[in-house]
Amino acid sequence: MQSIGLCRVYVVNKIVLRMSSTKLTYEDAIHKLNLLQSNIATIKQIRKDIKAGRKNTSLKDMKNFLMRTGVTMPMLDQLSVIHVAGTKGKGSTSAMCESILRAHGFRTGFYSSPHLVAVRERIRLDGRMLSKSQFAEYFHQVYDALYESKTVEGGMPMYFSFLTVLAFNVFLKEKVDVAIIEVGIGGIVDYTNILRKVPVVGITSLGLDHTSILGNTLPEIAAAKAGIMKPDCEAYTVKQPPEAMAVLRSVASDVKCCLTTVPDFHTYKFQNGYKISIELEAYRINASLAVQLSHAWMRKARNTINNINGQEHSNMTDNYTDNNKKCKLVDTLTKETVIGLKECNWPGRYQVIKTDYAKFYLDGAHTKESMAICVKWFEENNRDCKKVLIFSATGDRDAGVLLKPLADIDFDDVYFVIPKAYKEVTDKNDNYSLLEKRELLLKCDNHAMTWKLLNKRSKVTTLECVSDVLQCIQKKTNVSVLITGSLHLVGAALSIIDPNLSEDV
Repeated sequence: MQSIGLCRVYVVNKIVLRMSSTKLTYEDAIHKLNLLQSNIATIKQIRKDIKAGRKNTSLKDMKNFLMRTGVTMPMLDQLSVIHVAGTKGKGSTSAMCESILRAHGFRTGFYSSPHLVAVRERIRLDGRMLSKSQFAEYFHQVYDALYESKTVEGGMPMYFSFLTVLAFNVFLKEKVDVAIIEVGIGGIVDYTNILRKVPVVGITSLGLDHTSILGNTLPEIAAAKAGIMKPDCEAYTVKQPPEAMAVLRSVASDVKCCLTTVPDFHTYKFQNGYKISIELEAYRINASLAVQLSHAWMRKARNTINNINGQEHSNMTDNYTDNNKKCKLVDTLTKETVIGLKECNWPGRYQVIKTDYAKFYLDGAHTKESMAICVKWFEENNRDCKKVLIFSATGDRDAGVLLKPLADIDFDDVYFVIPKAYKEVTDKNDNYSLLEKRELLLKCDNHAMTWKLLNKRSKVTTLECVSDVLQCIQKKTNVSVLITGSLHLVGAALSIIDPNLSEDV
């Protein structure tokens, strides 16, 4: 260690970390993070580049950002990763995969988006989001390295790309055995796709989402998602529409990796009586993919890590893909795998919370397919009670497509709301938004107009924040409340209904 002025400089694994003598807080970190250009602005810029025919530079930019924090590509190659893309269920699949690996005794890192209540949820170690002190320490190290090395005005990464740089720095410094990385948007040009060597890749259910960026057809979406496949990786996917599966197989053949479709969850055998029952079909699909991803990684890691379950080999069956590469499938779930599935906690997806004034059903469904599943789930659990809907849709999503299946439910009251907890949110809050209130309220009004064309029975109200909606609901009795359309909305609701989610760990 060398002392220089008022700063201390540490060299850890060739990463230069500067520790200021003035302790910077978590609130300082969130303030600086929120001043970076928002993810919404990033998406708008990508759209502009596409329309102008400009080449996307996200991967080139990410390489530069990492280098400026001391992370070279050979260093990043040393990070063992399970990379997961898809339209529906990639967060849930990643979470179950991470939980299974922890149950087998591995030290895990997990990077996902978006967060619900606290931005620290996006970067997890051993199943727990970073504490405020951990986040602040790593944040300021990375931020200062980037800020001090910028050569032009605006030379800082934007919100999502910064957090991706931060996550890679954390996982390398913490020497995790495996990092489960969820793709942000798409795949091929997503910032997380800077990874060159990935042993295991997962593609969840595909559908139409972010069409202004990824394309208007399922084959175009599939091509974007398949971009995370790497030579010699083991790639796994769920049953897909034929036109999407054809693209996935073509890409796998081009990059020379095996691609395997995972089995139905009901086909698994259980070892030593350890069983698990999963009611929702969507979760069963994701669980099967998570099982195969986690066990594929453990097989590949067997030669370097010694705490693999010794009985795993006997639980394999051979599977041959279209490009004749031999892959393995787990057909029997071990005790550790079942425990991992049982103990997985992924809030905001098919979540039920009871309070003294209402029963809340929260699901961040934001595609046509996921909303259909959400509607079925809610209806099956609410036959004979008053029903209330709280809805918001973000980005370029077609609210009409999302609202149409909801309109078949006999809601007494429907609230269209800006997806934030309270009216006043400062730039030191984890869920600060740069969008103007007027623009957000206009979107709520448009959603309300769309709903009235679909359903004339419900009472419709537009409000500025979730807390205002909950005050209205508290005046009612015996109601079931569905909160859906956006994970940002679900997060805002959880910060009020279940504030423990945001407590330091």
